Amino acid sequence: MKADVYLKKLYANRFDSRQLQAKVALWKVLIDDFLQYYVPPESAVLDIGGGYCEFINQIGAKKKYLIDLNPDSKLFANPDVKVLNIDVLTFDDKPDFSEQFDRIFISNFFEHLRNKEELIQIISFCFEALKPGGSILVVQPNFKYSFKEYYDFIDHQLPITHLSLQELLQTVGFEIDLIIPRFLPFSTKGRPTSPWLLKVYLKLPVLWRFLGGQMFVKASKQNNRSRAS
Repeated sequence: MKADVYLKKLYANRFDSRQLQAKVALWKVLIDDFLQYYVPPESAVLDIGGGYCEFINQIGAKKKYLIDLNPDSKLFANPDVKVLNIDVLTFDDKPDFSEQFDRIFISNFFEHLRNKEELIQIISFCFEALKPGGSILVVQPNFKYSFKEYYDFIDHQLPITHLSLQELLQTVGFEIDLIIPRFLPFSTKGRPTSPWLLKVYLKLPVLWRFLGGQMFVKASKQNNRSRAS
């Protein structure tokens, strides 16, 4: 089965229309109450592996791009989002994005990679695609705090912690601005399950230490920094 067909069937089975609508509502709160703070409105933003466009449709930005293998992504994208159904790991089929973006957002993507070499390739791609002073924003399951549930999804393969991700980002040449090891719960099927509960949760970081199974990382490509050789 081809990768794009597999992904289409997998996520269609995992999220029905009601669940997708609920996710969009949760993402709106997450963006309005947290993520938008890290994305200036004049930014050119790239969302890698953004699936059903919950983030890229709702984030305030001047230019919006999405890379995802799932062909259904184009059906969910707003008119102002340019969708590219390409494999970011395959250099032959993607355009040159060198220093085009102010922000690159990646959520729940790294755990689907097959090995560390692919992760290095993705992080290196992000470094090259960001403008000097640009940042990568990552929301990612933290294996250190979600190991019991991590492999409950058949497409989860690569375990990553905030410490291993930090080490790789710094090796590639990023400067770490912020790491929250325990941020959101592991899955949208866990707590909090409604927009108003999420709004309360985001205002009470003390809860993150008990319920957080995902990390948040912001790292920047500094103007005077070059990629490590």
